[in-house]
Amino acid sequence: MKAEYLKYLLEFKRPSGTSRGVLLEKETFILEVSDNGKKGTGECAIFRGLSFDDRPDYEEKLQWLCTNIEKDPEFLKKHLIDFPSIWFGYEQAMLNLKFGENLYFPSEFTEGTVPIPINGLIWMGSMDYMEEQIRDKLNHGFHCIKLKIGIDWKSEFEILKALRKKFSAEMLELRVDANGGFTKTEAETVLQQLADLQIHSIEQPIKAGNLNHMAELCAETPTPIALDEELIGVTDFHEKKKLLELIKPQYIILKPALVGGFAGSDEWISLAEQQNIGWWITSALESNIGLNAIAQYTFTKKSPMPQGLGTGALFVNNFESHLNLQGEWLWFKI
Repeated sequence: MKAEYLKYLLEFKRPSGTSRGVLLEKETFILEVSDNGKKGTGECAIFRGLSFDDRPDYEEKLQWLCTNIEKDPEFLKKHLIDFPSIWFGYEQAMLNLKFGENLYFPSEFTEGTVPIPINGLIWMGSMDYMEEQIRDKLNHGFHCIKLKIGIDWKSEFEILKALRKKFSAEMLELRVDANGGFTKTEAETVLQQLADLQIHSIEQPIKAGNLNHMAELCAETPTPIALDEELIGVTDFHEKKKLLELIKPQYIILKPALVGGFAGSDEWISLAEQQNIGWWITSALESNIGLNAIAQYTFTKKSPMPQGLGTGALFVNNFESHLNLQGEWLWFKI
C-alpha cells in the first residue's frame, strides 16, 4: 500500500464573511492511497485559524502518515489524535479504497433514492447582500435558514425581526451562529431577543473555553444553545463526557474535520444521546471530496433535523461534485 498527498487552494467565488474575518481562499490537502491497482481518496480538511491541528508541523505529520500508511489503524489513530483533519482524510481514503468509485458509506442515499434535508446558510456581509441570500433561499423552498451573526447585531436583529414578521416559526425555522461573537453580558440580552422571535437555536454565543460562563448561559437560556467551537481540541472520551456534563448544552454541532473525523463524531453523538442532548452535523468549507464523504456519513446517522451541509458552490475551482441540491434536499448523483 502506498500513499501521497497534494496541497490544494480552494478559491472563493466571493469573499465569505464570518466573525473571524473575511475568507478569500481555503487551504486543503488531498490524500490518495493505492493498493493492488485500487485507489482511495480523502481530504485532510484543515481550517486555518480554527482547526486544533493548525500547526507548523502539519505537513510533516501528513508525510509521516504516508510513510506509515500500512501500519495498524489503531496505531495511526493514536499518533494522529492531535491531527483530527489528517485522521479524517485517512478515514475517507481507506473507506473509498474499500468501496471504490465515489463511495464512503454505501446506503439508500448513495443509491440516489433518499435525500438529506439541509439548512440554507446565509453568509455575513452588507445587509443588502444578506437579504439577497435570504430571498434566494426562500425562493428555492428552504424551510430552515441559518444566519451568521455577531458583527452588527443591531442590523442583524432587524433582519431577523423582519423575517419572523413575514414567516411564522411553523413556516420557517431560523438558526443563528455567533461564532463566539458576544460577551456573556451581551449574550444574555441577545438570548432573550432571540427567544422573543422564536429562534430555533444559537451556536456558540460566547468564545470557546469559557466553560463556566457557557454552563451558566445554558442553564438559564430562553433560546437553545448549541456548542460548536467548544468541542474542538477535546480528544479524550472522558474529557468529552465531562465537558457535556458541565455545560449541559441543548445541542452540539459536529464538524468531522475538526472533531476527529467520523470516529470522533461517533463518540460525541453517543455521549450526547446518553445525556439527552440534541445534535446535527455540518461541513466546514471542505472541497467536494470531503463534503461527499460527510454527506454519506450524515445519512447513516439518521437524524431527522435539517443538517448543515454545504453544496460545494462557494468555490471557483472545486473538484467534481457527486451531490445535487434540489430545493432544501441534498441528493447523491448516480
